[in-house]
Amino acid sequence: MTMSEVDKIRVSAEAAIERSQERRRPIGTKSVALRRQHLFRKLGRILIAGGVVLLGAALFGALVQPLGFTGLLALFVLLVGVAVLFGRSPFPEPRQADLPKTDLKQLAGRTEIWLEAQRPALPAPAKTLVDGIGVQLDLLAPQLQTLDASSPAAANIRKLVGEDLPELVAGYQRIPAGLRKEAHAGRTPDDTLVGGLKMLEREIGEAARSLAAGDLDKLATRERYLQLKYQGLEGEETPGAA
Repeated sequence: MTMSEVDKIRVSAEAAIERSQERRRPIGTKSVALRRQHLFRKLGRILIAGGVVLLGAALFGALVQPLGFTGLLALFVLLVGVAVLFGRSPFPEPRQADLPKTDLKQLAGRTEIWLEAQRPALPAPAKTLVDGIGVQLDLLAPQLQTLDASSPAAANIRKLVGEDLPELVAGYQRIPAGLRKEAHAGRTPDDTLVGGLKMLEREIGEAARSLAAGDLDKLATRERYLQLKYQGLEGEETPGAA
């Protein structure tokens, strides 16, 4: 194997590690909180199941016969099995299609988790904007805890955060990588993505401030984010490019 091949393998491995680390890096505190809740629930299930096993073993040893060395060894193996069984459940990663239907109280956190998974595939300026959107989602999240899920304001938040934002990012990713820097109608897909993310970051921040001020009417009538309909990436996909 030549040095150039070794260098290529090393660079490829370093890039893979960097992407993995970047994928795990949170963009907001709400995604961290949701993952922590999942971990605590998993640990709780392990402790409850382990407690049941220990209680059963204690009753068996007291009422039937002492466990002895073989019984203690079997108990240890059983406890390990319980820990593996209840501890291997992974965090349920949200899909794009799930975000519009997400419980309003978890919408900010689950959107952050979805964005964290998409972030490694985005250009550098967009990654910075995604980090900023995470900050705005953190500001919005407390307001969503008390917002009436059936209100017009909630519907607008769902559309802005659960539909328009994910569709902008997903639309960009549907464009072949080789075409993302080619201009179409004076703008490249990279430019369109960055412009759309800037607008969405601003809109989410405005929504958070409107909710904090109790100005639901103002929020319900805000429609500037509909500019995404003509700034979207779908029109930049060239015919036959899939």
